[in-house]
Amino acid sequence: MPGLFATLDLGARSLQTQQQGVEIAGQNLANASNTAYSRQRLVIQASTPLQTSIGSVGTGANAVAITQLRDTLLDQQIQGETSVTGFLQAQQTALQYAEAGAGEQLQGTGTSGDVGSTGGLASDLSSLFSSFQDLSTAPSSIASRQAVISQAQQLTTQFNQVDQRLTSINSQLNQSVQAGVESANQLLSDIAGLNHQIAGAEAGAGAANDLRDLRQQKVEALAQLVNVQFSTDSNGEANLSLGGQLLVSGGTVQDTLQTYDAGGGQLLVRTAGAGTSLTLTGGSIAGTIDARDGALQSLHDGLNTLATQLISQVNNAYRSGYDLKGNTGADFFTGTNASDIGVNAALVHDPSLLQASGVAGAAGNNRVVLALAQMANTAQAGLGNQTFSQSYNGTITGLGTALASVNTQLDNQQSVETMLQTQRSSVSGVSIDEEMTNLVMFQRAFQASAHVVSIVDQMLGIVVTLGQ
Repeated sequence: MPGLFATLDLGARSLQTQQQGVEIAGQNLANASNTAYSRQRLVIQASTPLQTSIGSVGTGANAVAITQLRDTLLDQQIQGETSVTGFLQAQQTALQYAEAGAGEQLQGTGTSGDVGSTGGLASDLSSLFSSFQDLSTAPSSIASRQAVISQAQQLTTQFNQVDQRLTSINSQLNQSVQAGVESANQLLSDIAGLNHQIAGAEAGAGAANDLRDLRQQKVEALAQLVNVQFSTDSNGEANLSLGGQLLVSGGTVQDTLQTYDAGGGQLLVRTAGAGTSLTLTGGSIAGTIDARDGALQSLHDGLNTLATQLISQVNNAYRSGYDLKGNTGADFFTGTNASDIGVNAALVHDPSLLQASGVAGAAGNNRVVLALAQMANTAQAGLGNQTFSQSYNGTITGLGTALASVNTQLDNQQSVETMLQTQRSSVSGVSIDEEMTNLVMFQRAFQASAHVVSIVDQMLGIVVTLGQ
């Protein structure tokens, strides 16, 4: 039968095992608020028994492994949903920038309600035609002429400012794409480095749990930017690809991302080494590109089309008119689109030059200015047979509809992601109550094992005394 020394070894082995249990419980408690951490468990296994004449005699227990409580399927689902959330959040941000850039207060851009706008350019456009109408009742009035010119200046300034803001937003979104690509490349490098560390740490020992947690955190941060595909090989190293292009293989970054000008200053993404254009379908970079080239571009195009048609139609009607001095043939507006539309400088300096009359020398005639006022309700072929106000409202409504749709989708998406995060937390999250229970259990087991060692020590002392 095993002797006292074997029993002493059993106690010492138990002390070491219970100590490791305390350390694991302490590690879990230390990371209770770390959302990237997956709780760990000490795997305890009975040590190899001794065969004796009366049967197998146990030799205690050994700590054989430290495992993570992690659901790989949940991790993959969260990674995919993270890309969707990143896409929608980037779209929402870009569209909110566009709303502010348009200078309109969109109504009903939440999860329900009609979409419309109040104030801003829409109001100034309506006010211009109202001022034409007012002038038609007193075509020779200098005050009424000045009101028309002032209102036209207000409108053209609004066009210019909105165009400048939208151009600036486009530039900012390009910068956001560039910054996203730089962040993605840094994450690719970090993940490759962690792959190397994990492979080295696990070569002669157990799983590198903390490094794996950190890598998963990096992968999900990358998924927030781009819809990357993730897989692990038999060595535990991660492989990452995007659009069929391998980016990371084990500890090596095979390729990186870069932006390129696809024409017109609009940045897109491709692989830096292979130069392969990538069609991104998820992540914040894709969301930014989609909003920039979609709703924002439609808004900017609609604004320019409106300004161009307004310049053309008003000038065509205005040129045939006569001012108070008998002059004719001048233009009311200058410029070609929203970026450079302006009011004829001569009118600003001399309101009497406004060509309101349809007959030379007839200051009281209002034929031309009345025709201009009636344009408010005239469908324009260049605007899809809509009036100026209808065209602009349609453009703004398109933006409002897009923003309302994204808001609704994001609300639903966040509910899905919250549900998945809750499920993962129930599997991998740290329960303070549970860990405190484990801590007490290991503490009591340690105390009991120490007592065994103490008893054996006393017994050995007695044996030594008997031999004297």
